[in-house]
Amino acid sequence: MANALYESARQKFLEGGIAWLAHDIKCILVDTADYTVNLSTHEFLSSVAGGAIVATSSNLTGKTSTGGVADAADVTFTAVTGDVSEAIIIYKDTGSAATSPLIAYIDTATGLPFTPSGVDITVGWSGGSNKIFKL
Repeated sequence: MANALYESARQKFLEGGIAWLAHDIKCILVDTADYTVNLSTHEFLSSVAGGAIVATSSNLTGKTSTGGVADAADVTFTAVTGDVSEAIIIYKDTGSAATSPLIAYIDTATGLPFTPSGVDITVGWSGGSNKIFKL
């Protein structure tokens, strides 16, 4: 699968349910042996089995949006252990998995997949024209 936005996220951006700059946005590292993405039907973090979540980031910082392109400062996951991580999911954190909308699924990036070994993992977002993603 190529990097993509969840369909429900596109709708939420259009209707104001996700405000990239204002809302708490986080990432999870995902073991795809325990999660099969469905961009059409998966809407909330609760769609991702707990066993598939290898690590959760803090809120993204330095978020920008220019010309429909979302960017943020690189994010570091601290002392990551667990299963192999083949993907990253970006989501809006509401404090509840049942209401935290999934935004983007990334499985094509430098360094993916990787096997956690207890060290910090830094995700460096693309410096290309689409940065993290483009609406």
